[in-house]
Amino acid sequence: MKTLLIVYHSMTDGTRQMAAAAAAGAGGEAASVRATLLHASAAGPADVLGADAYLFATPENLASMSGLMKDFFDRSYYAALDRINGRPYATMVCAGSDGRNAARQIERIATGWRLKPIAEPLIVCTQAQTPKQILRTKQIAPQDLARCAELGAALAAGLSLGVF
Repeated sequence: MKTLLIVYHSMTDGTRQMAAAAAAGAGGEAASVRATLLHASAAGPADVLGADAYLFATPENLASMSGLMKDFFDRSYYAALDRINGRPYATMVCAGSDGRNAARQIERIATGWRLKPIAEPLIVCTQAQTPKQILRTKQIAPQDLARCAELGAALAAGLSLGVF
């Protein structure tokens, strides 16, 4: 059985919803792929080394990936370096207006790990611009959750079929 590791962090629930939708999409796609959904604080090097593909999901906080996602990468990077080359990955970002910088940060880490991107970063913009909007609990739109589920399904299908 192949493993798709989905690592996420979420303070306002938007990114968690996105990651859960991707896990549901992956789980429905192929019986030969297990989607493992882990909060960034619970994920570590053993999880990275034990997975066959990755989906990294983060909010964009102050034009960066979240601190707990960075902590996950800090704790896992060197233990996995040169041991996961060529494995597929994708990125999802929940952002107030942009999200590209957080996606770029993850891309740089994935490049160092020599991972293979299977899709452009999936960025969901919530349009939260005021402090109150930024801090409130998010509700991700059904069409955006469907995009997340499709990304999870694509990763699982590629693993199941041996495309990646």
